[in-house]
Amino acid sequence: MNSQPISLKTRLGYYARLIRLDKPVGIFLLLWPTLWALWIAAKGVPDINVLVVFVLGVFLMRSAGCAINDYADRDIDPHVERTRTRPLAAGLISTKEALAVFLLLVLAAFALVMTLNPLTRWMSLGGVLLAASYPFMKRYHYLPQVHLGIAFAWAIPMAFTAQTGTFPPPAGWLLFIAAILWTTAYDTMYAMADREDDLKIGVKSTAILFGEADKLIIAVLQIMFLLGMLLLGQTEKLGSVFYAALGIASIFALYQQFLLRLRDPQDCFRAFLNNNWLGMILFVGIAASYSLESAA
Repeated sequence: MNSQPISLKTRLGYYARLIRLDKPVGIFLLLWPTLWALWIAAKGVPDINVLVVFVLGVFLMRSAGCAINDYADRDIDPHVERTRTRPLAAGLISTKEALAVFLLLVLAAFALVMTLNPLTRWMSLGGVLLAASYPFMKRYHYLPQVHLGIAFAWAIPMAFTAQTGTFPPPAGWLLFIAAILWTTAYDTMYAMADREDDLKIGVKSTAILFGEADKLIIAVLQIMFLLGMLLLGQTEKLGSVFYAALGIASIFALYQQFLLRLRDPQDCFRAFLNNNWLGMILFVGIAASYSLESAA
């Protein structure tokens, strides 16, 4: 650790980097399926209190996830080119500080959840367990991306319970499964960018598990996700604007496959980032479909 005195502004900057404020794409990748669920559960614009709680909760829980991830990977990140400059890996903050940031963010998120109904409060405990356990999974099995998918998608049944007060209908669980498929696909792209480093240090991922079949399996996951969203649109009787958005999302998926073709780490990371636009266009399609229906 640096023995020189550090100003409060500098230390806050380290904490901001710890929770990836400089890299907000993860916030959006968690936000889009949450918004899908809220709009579908409400058949349009959700309750404003629920919406505010979930938007803030997405920010807090993604940030908490980054903090606990860096704590879990504190002995791994220094050996990975892309992560060696992270504040904890670089020795700029302590492990106690990272844990304190994680706990503070989780407590803030839980305070928000306390404004919602009891069922949602109980379900939030599952969300915390999933978020806290995910970073450690790469040591034990080759499917940490699936674990992340479940952690991210857990916001979907929570959104339904918060908006409706009851467990999700079949459409909610269909969206839950679709979101897991989507997250597994894009996080495998992310893992492909780190595959060589991960192999050297012995951590596990779907990118390593899939091997030469990685692009094919990602394509299968993407197709299953898009078919799931198509079925959701039919189940919920969404309008043509949603299907237009789904068509654009399919083009984004094809573009991602194009980026993955040579398995270049930078292009794999670009493919991962492109999923932000895919998630956004689907939300636009869902929200516009309900808006046009209510205006008709």
